[in-house]
Amino acid sequence: MRISINYFIILIFIMLAECSKKNNDISIITEKSLETQMIEAYNNAMLEFEKGDVIYAGKKFSEAELLYPQSIWAPRAVLMSAYGYFTQGYYKDAIRDLERFLVKYKNHPQTDYAYYLLALSHYDQIVDEKKDLNEIMEAKRYFELIINKYPETDYASDSRFKLELIIEIIASKEMYLARYYVQREKWIPAINRFKTVVNKYDTTIYIEEALHRLVELHYKIGLTNEAEKYAYVLGYNYKSSEWYEASYKLINKSYVRSDLAQDQKETILKKFRDLFK
Repeated sequence: MRISINYFIILIFIMLAECSKKNNDISIITEKSLETQMIEAYNNAMLEFEKGDVIYAGKKFSEAELLYPQSIWAPRAVLMSAYGYFTQGYYKDAIRDLERFLVKYKNHPQTDYAYYLLALSHYDQIVDEKKDLNEIMEAKRYFELIINKYPETDYASDSRFKLELIIEIIASKEMYLARYYVQREKWIPAINRFKTVVNKYDTTIYIEEALHRLVELHYKIGLTNEAEKYAYVLGYNYKSSEWYEASYKLINKSYVRSDLAQDQKETILKKFRDLFK
């Protein structure tokens, strides 16, 4: 009887071991199957991307990522999906994928590229500097991040160039608002806007006009000393500028432009010479 019990116990252990082995085999088969499905979904997505159907390609890339998120292909699928959307102008979809990538795959080697594509997705939506302030500021933020965090990359080089253009756009918006206030004779808000250009965007093409407008407006409201101060700054830095000439004429009523003075001089000499003909 004891032998039978021992035999029964041994038989149970053998059956449990066989079941465990079968479960392991099933697990391995399932895992391989998921990987195969992921690869197929990724390849299908690439085919659709090459055809130009970025919407369907994006869905297949997302499917590939969800099927096997531990794979090295999962983050690549997200980036390809974002790039596809970007190339066709679906910027909101591209931004959604890129923001998710940056949260989910923080230490990925192509993080710099993800930030760059994110910056471009905002930058390419800038159509009207008077309206697209959010896109302007978001593009500026990400280009600055790239320059600071990845300074030696090609992405940083292009970011510096585009950041200069963004600064020009922001300055032009300030000038637009300042002129708007001038038209409505709201001198103080206008002065504040022109001061912003002078203090923050002095490397832009708008600096000379902004200084002149500060001369003009301060003179208009009776703050002559302030007007002269800005005229001095304008003359010191941009003496050959037409805006300096306008400021100088405003403060010095007897000012005669040098080329006009020369013309008058030549006219007088001609008249003098005519007397001896």
